[in-house]
Amino acid sequence: MPGDRDAAIGRARSVFDDGGFVERLRELVSYPTESQVASRRDELYRYCDDGFGPLLRQAGFATQVHDNPRTEFGPFLVGTRIEDPSLPTMLVYGHGDVVRAMPERWRSDLDPWRLHIEGDRIYGRGVVDNKGQHLLALEALSAVIAERGGLGFNVKFLVETGEETGSPGLLPFIRQRRDELAADAFIALDGPRQSMAVPDITLGTRGGVALDLVIDLREGSHHSGHWGGILADPGFLMAHALACIVSRDGRILVPGWTPGHVPNSVRDACARVVVEDLPGTPVPDPWWGEPGLSRPERIYMWTSVIVLASITGQPEAPVNAVSGTARARIQVRHTVDVSADTLVPDLRAHLDAHGLQMVEIVPVLERDMFLASRTDPGDPWVQRVVRSMALTAGRQPNVIPTNSASGPSEFFKAELGVPVMWIPHSYGGCGQHGPDEHGLGTLFRDGLGLMAGVFWDLGEA
Repeated sequence: MPGDRDAAIGRARSVFDDGGFVERLRELVSYPTESQVASRRDELYRYCDDGFGPLLRQAGFATQVHDNPRTEFGPFLVGTRIEDPSLPTMLVYGHGDVVRAMPERWRSDLDPWRLHIEGDRIYGRGVVDNKGQHLLALEALSAVIAERGGLGFNVKFLVETGEETGSPGLLPFIRQRRDELAADAFIALDGPRQSMAVPDITLGTRGGVALDLVIDLREGSHHSGHWGGILADPGFLMAHALACIVSRDGRILVPGWTPGHVPNSVRDACARVVVEDLPGTPVPDPWWGEPGLSRPERIYMWTSVIVLASITGQPEAPVNAVSGTARARIQVRHTVDVSADTLVPDLRAHLDAHGLQMVEIVPVLERDMFLASRTDPGDPWVQRVVRSMALTAGRQPNVIPTNSASGPSEFFKAELGVPVMWIPHSYGGCGQHGPDEHGLGTLFRDGLGLMAGVFWDLGEA
């Protein structure tokens, strides 16, 4: 006889309690899948063939590893479980690659490729980004299958191995295999929650665009005593260029770089987001950013601009000379309410209006950039998942219109026509992309129950 919802949730949580989840995560973390390191390409295939692929097959998925259309990059793993072609199909997404491990920056007693447990913390590269999170999705699916004898819907599970380098080849892969990946809705588990007590569902991602500002006035440097005050200094000119992009209190000054209109559904969702200062995370500066906006509004419905790097002269060994050049890289993250195509023309017009024609704008093309994306908070699939999460958690989840970061949401939304939902199970102090990356056991256990509830309820519907 089929079990019930509470039994499925209990079964999913027991996978953490009995150590099975941690042991499987230990194996996945041991694969050094750094997609930014060319010599690790074989490890990306091993992760698909010998790491996560067997776990999918144990759960009743047929699997296939596909070469990347851009052959210099890592593969795609697709798992398929079709219970009845007439049933709805969920596309579940994760990525098996990680950022550079940087072992020299980790605590001396930690190894990025060996799982280490310390109280509630589970250390290892990829624990939260993203191996632990797509493992969590599979464990929750497996719990529902075991309890009900099936899911009540079909599942396609896609694991890519290049997300940390901009998902090269993902868009042509989706286009080539549109029928194979066709689904009714998309769920991914990635990123940090905004609160330890309140679960999140995020409905899109901001677009990410990097630009280099370049000032090249002359070759070489010239003696500061003889030429200072009569040769234009590119360092100061660059400072003026940056200052006319963002004010000293963090307001974006470039016309066209901020939304002209924000839908009411997005504003309403932001107003209900519960955010807390989590352990290990910095405290926001209340005086920085667009005035009149709350913290959720500034990161989920607005544009942000940061300086990634800036250089003039020789910082490592300063000399008494007027430099001839300066360079700065800025990054713009924007919602669907701001077009990526107009960012450079808008900035060009703005710099020219401030007499800064000598500043060249060079788009950064060394990695693929993600497009902005957003699913309507009122979408029926979104509302189904929100109701399920509220039932399990005992309170309404945060419905976040647009993730603060960037990702491949729009590839799936535009090409497959699916609503996109991201459900994170990490927290802001996890060390993601840095040394000492770790997840919290309490959040993994909570997430296993939460996702089992979601998958159970989707099967009921």
